[in-house]
Amino acid sequence: MSRPFIGDHRGAYDILFFAIACILSFAYSFPVVPNVSPATGLANQFYTWKEDQSIRFQCVGPEDGEPVVLVHGLFVNSDHWRKSLKALGDGGYRVFALDLWGCGYSDKPAATSQAAQLCNGENGRSPYNFYTWSDLISDFCRDIVLNDVDKHKAVTLVSNSIGTISSLQAVLDNPSLYKGVFVVCPNFRELHSAEIPLPSFSMPVIRGVQSLLRTYGQTAFDALAKPDTVKQILKEPYAVTEAVDDTLVQVLLDPLLTEGASQVVFDTLSYSAGPLPEQQLSVFPMDKPVWICYGTADPWTPGPRVEALKRFPVVESVEALTDIGHCPHDEAPELVHPLLFRFLERLNTGNTKKAQTESMVK
Repeated sequence: MSRPFIGDHRGAYDILFFAIACILSFAYSFPVVPNVSPATGLANQFYTWKEDQSIRFQCVGPEDGEPVVLVHGLFVNSDHWRKSLKALGDGGYRVFALDLWGCGYSDKPAATSQAAQLCNGENGRSPYNFYTWSDLISDFCRDIVLNDVDKHKAVTLVSNSIGTISSLQAVLDNPSLYKGVFVVCPNFRELHSAEIPLPSFSMPVIRGVQSLLRTYGQTAFDALAKPDTVKQILKEPYAVTEAVDDTLVQVLLDPLLTEGASQVVFDTLSYSAGPLPEQQLSVFPMDKPVWICYGTADPWTPGPRVEALKRFPVVESVEALTDIGHCPHDEAPELVHPLLFRFLERLNTGNTKKAQTESMVK
């Protein structure tokens, strides 16, 4: 396999320090899980995974609708899909959004605990990794999604940011469960060891920062938890800053105050292995189409590297969204949702040429 295209490495440091700022902004307290999401008005439901792990999810849309599963990005949760849940549900799809294990209101056992290691999809690594999340997505689709709409045979995945790695891996591991993947701003693993420039210098520095946070971070947690601070942090990846409203701050902040959340964040930041999207797409099943959209003002996802994904035959469409940041589904749903609906139509009708042509028409 040829060495993947390496883009602008400034994003690695942006993401690292954004994550540090997020961690430092969350005080050590454990909020009560609401019965209903303040962002969506949907009931918070729970799936028991691996016998004793509780996974939070939300669901909307007619029971006979085609199934769609939304997979969130790093440090967020299913509420980040607040606008897409409503749009797809109103459009007649049966839509599910889950909190990945270790995220949101899903369980977060200590990485070294027996409970966590029993879930681990990658031996010798932190259990909070892409192979574990791939296993969760596929089990959730079997046990909840396809059981709920049992006449359907396959699920469409929609992913944002680093959730893309887990989604692509889920298809690679269990292709018969899926129809295809719609990607909103892929992540290129800027903290992956293959992505860090001058790794012999940079990686020890990054490891040192991680170690300091593990040792001394609690003092900052207790001092800096303020919604206004969180709002400013969120405006780093958002180009459309008006989308960063009080509801978004609340639904992203509260789950990060739950027990074990900060340790999962540290574990995730310390994980520099696993697959890269180019590697996954190079061996992706040709009957599982992939469409991608991204924001041209995204500070973390280099546009040229996204455009380069067109070289993989399975990638049928790459769409640039002008002046939009890293979270187009929340910043500019009026641009993302028409593309997503065309992708879903393409999967359900098989009319590739018509769908590709329409995807280029604004």
